[in-house]
Amino acid sequence: MEKPTHLIEFETMLVGRHSHLFDPRARGTSGRLDRSAYVLLSRIEIDGPLSIGQLSDAFGLDASTLNRQTAAMLKAGVVERIPDPEGGIARKFSITAEGRRRLDADRGANVHGLERVLEQWTAEEVADFAAYLRRFNSDIERLEGRPWPRPRPTEAARDPRPSP
Repeated sequence: MEKPTHLIEFETMLVGRHSHLFDPRARGTSGRLDRSAYVLLSRIEIDGPLSIGQLSDAFGLDASTLNRQTAAMLKAGVVERIPDPEGGIARKFSITAEGRRRLDADRGANVHGLERVLEQWTAEEVADFAAYLRRFNSDIERLEGRPWPRPRPTEAARDPRPSP
């Protein structure tokens, strides 16, 4: 008999395979952020401007990798370098208006795709699944020693189950 962890491994592998279904726009479509830019912009959105060193600490990536990724983001106009608002020496990366527009557009498309996938689920099932995913990710972050800050939930996102 397979252990449940074997089934989880298999199903998480398939999630990666099917991620293109969440967003009807195919990868490579003009204007679509690549995965690294989407994740980096999402972190900067929550934390505010970050330096290469702070990004390295947050992601556990070396500075050369982040330099390549942020250079591509600068070229695409989705981030800009700004002086440290707290007066530090290192310059920080901040989201531009274009970066915000593209991040919001991609996130909206991703959410819409997820809603299509989950349309047969009850509100309670969706809320439970979201809670399990958060716990799963939080436990990974705890083991890595790199917690990911969570955005403050909006009133609608706190509990998607309808009130009685």
